[in-house]
Amino acid sequence: MSEATLEHMIKNCPVDNTFKIIGKKFTFHIIRNMAMRNQTRFNEFLGTIENINPKTLSLRLKELEETDLIERTVYDEIPIRIEYTLTKKGKDLQGIIDQMAAFSMKHYPKTVFKDGKKRNYKQVFKKPVTVLH
Repeated sequence: MSEATLEHMIKNCPVDNTFKIIGKKFTFHIIRNMAMRNQTRFNEFLGTIENINPKTLSLRLKELEETDLIERTVYDEIPIRIEYTLTKKGKDLQGIIDQMAAFSMKHYPKTVFKDGKKRNYKQVFKKPVTVLH
């Protein structure tokens, strides 16, 4: 496709648009923890996302709900239980998360791994990198 045709087609840069949605501080960490660590509860996020405070976490969860990336479910129990899960749209970010992890494992193993040895994504996570369909 020629650049002239692309300019007539595209209203906003799709990469920039995605970054606007998930680029706020801690937003991507929440999505990562849901996708890779199967976390669903407020206190799980609070305990595993370094330097996040309850007010910011609450705000980011609301923003993710508003963008339809996560769903909030309230269970009628005592005490009340609230869980957050990725929506279909949120699950589509898995490939981005996987690619980012693969990139760092390949190019920055000394930062990523305690022993500094290079590993690929499949060696670490026992599955192939997710591809968006």
